[in-house]
Amino acid sequence: MIQSSTLQFLKDLRKNNNKSWFDANRKRYDQAKEDFISQVEKIIAGIGQFDTPVAALKAKDCMFRINRDVRFSKDKSPYKVNIAAYFNRNGKKAAGAGYYMHIEPGNSFVGGGIWMPEPKELGQIRQEIDYNFDAWKKIMNNAAFKKAFPKSVEGEALTRPPKGYDDSNPAIEYIKKKSFVVMHQFTDKEVLDKAFIKNVLQVFKAMKPLVDFINAGTE
Repeated sequence: MIQSSTLQFLKDLRKNNNKSWFDANRKRYDQAKEDFISQVEKIIAGIGQFDTPVAALKAKDCMFRINRDVRFSKDKSPYKVNIAAYFNRNGKKAAGAGYYMHIEPGNSFVGGGIWMPEPKELGQIRQEIDYNFDAWKKIMNNAAFKKAFPKSVEGEALTRPPKGYDDSNPAIEYIKKKSFVVMHQFTDKEVLDKAFIKNVLQVFKAMKPLVDFINAGTE
């Protein structure tokens, strides 16, 4: 479970997103960070039970900095109002599919898959879905998967089929996608519940066949 003080810090940061306030509340941030590190370590160990390579990761391999990169953004707020981690067997900056956890008051979720892959990788995923559509449908229709991700695979899609495909392809609605991600929302109450980590891991376990399918097609 995430500590209530961590969510409260993020709520207050949203209202006071400036360096002077952050510096004055540095101790609160450090406590929130330590809380999140503790949860990330539990998630790593839990994923490692069903996706063995992830077990070798350290929390620092997965966690994102709270500082925003404002160089190319109109929004110059210096800090993110969430804390997040990405669990990929090769680290958070690696290519391929993985598992993502995002903690933000009123907008916490876990998700996974692959977001906006490079053209070569995207082409490989589309080809894998086309060639192995029965296996893809089996993942999409799995009861645990459907329960965890009622919206199925999300992400922006083309309006017309990509080159080499046509509307008659039974997999075309998936092939037209530019991203292959799934999401499961958690309320603040659920984030603070003692069963939170267990529930996150249950969602990630339901996601693993999708992660494996994408990674098999791009390796």
